[in-house]
Amino acid sequence: MKKVLLLAFAAGSTLFATGCGTPAYSPTERHQQIARNWNYEGEQATDDWDEILLLRPTGHMTIWNLR
Repeated sequence: MKKVLLLAFAAGSTLFATGCGTPAYSPTERHQQIARNWNYEGEQATDDWDEILLLRPTGHMTIWNLR
């Protein structure tokens, strides 16, 4: 029994010592970041398909206004 407790304690302390303890973001914040990234990637993919299929009128400016 002592060996099991010692092993559990060692595994737990190793987990926290390696930086895997507390996350930098809450799960809600992390899910919002992921959803925002997926949305941006989806918009970029749609823009690429529109350009490939020539669905937008020609122009020299991009529709993405980066600041």
